[in-house]
Amino acid sequence: MLVADIEAMQDELKAWRRDIHAHPELGFEENRTADFVAQKLEEFGVQVHRGVGKTGLVGVLREGNETRSIGLRADMDALPILEQNNFAHCSTHAGTMHACGHDGHTVMLLAAAKYLAASRDFRGQVNFIFQPAEEGLGGALAMIADGLFERFPCDRIYAMHNGPGLPVGKFAAVPGVRTAAGAFFDVDIQGKGGHGAYPHLAIDPIPITATLVSALQTVVSRMISPNDSAVFSITKVHAGDAYNVIPDSARLSGTVRTFSMELMEKIEARVNALATSICEANGASAELSFRVLFHPVMNEAGATTFAGDVCSGLVGDANVVRRGAPGTGSEDFSFMTEKVPGCYVIIGNGETSSSLHNPNYDFNDDALVYGGSFFARVVEQELAAG
Repeated sequence: MLVADIEAMQDELKAWRRDIHAHPELGFEENRTADFVAQKLEEFGVQVHRGVGKTGLVGVLREGNETRSIGLRADMDALPILEQNNFAHCSTHAGTMHACGHDGHTVMLLAAAKYLAASRDFRGQVNFIFQPAEEGLGGALAMIADGLFERFPCDRIYAMHNGPGLPVGKFAAVPGVRTAAGAFFDVDIQGKGGHGAYPHLAIDPIPITATLVSALQTVVSRMISPNDSAVFSITKVHAGDAYNVIPDSARLSGTVRTFSMELMEKIEARVNALATSICEANGASAELSFRVLFHPVMNEAGATTFAGDVCSGLVGDANVVRRGAPGTGSEDFSFMTEKVPGCYVIIGNGETSSSLHNPNYDFNDDALVYGGSFFARVVEQELAAG
């Protein structure tokens, strides 16, 4: 069953969530959001620590003298997307919106904090971790670099992400790899510019780029075992500004997703080898920038079994998914689970929900009490008195 006191907060939680949605902030700019969170935590009687990972913050709630501790993490940042919704709580910041549901994640954790600060039905320490800059800007690493786990030790850590398509009231808690490692790359091809009427006096980077684009399609199809999985996508090609000028250089860019860092490193080496050899064969040069932004999220078996059992207690085992293939999306909670055993839970956002990172997306307010109840029960059961 859901936590009755959190169910009673539904209207309040909805108002908080819509306020945050209307005032989205990009990574490391979440000043208003952090102020909102800090104010609420202080009202609840939770000790607040600001500036952990720039705009991140941690709320600490302790009961008793036990040394056990649990980390609960929510992300706060929005995306550089122009919202196309027209409801009353639509983004007031043109070109920025909560298109991934971090507004809902933040409020679900606030709901648990309010309830636990009042009930105190646990023994140990709860660390409410409000993370900035999850969307590829390194917020988790910034918090870790600021001593997150040294200052706020955690025996286990839990996070949630909403899942469009999964009905509200359902959860997924699956062990093992759950999300992909993610990287962005740029290949800068340096040729020799010239007049479009005299190509023999230039080193044209455009046909070299075209050759490289074709060659890079073999990275997955011919280098990787059919038993493994990887996504390699070239998403940008830029060169030239005029009809009659052969450009001096060109750039192609894209993204890579894998379920292991070993495979990610193998792909990086192959991209570099192809770019270097093809460019040199044509009298040009290449420079590769390959940036790994996410590692795979690994759900630890014990924490995941525990999380699934908590979900089962809330909504019944028939509404808890415990098996399934990982997704090729990426999440920087991965860096936290490399430091502390934990579980990344998916919570239903509704079967008719728009997809994540879509300009028509909105977090489903009906899910708030489910997420808040999950976080609260994790603490009460992990840190049970006695």
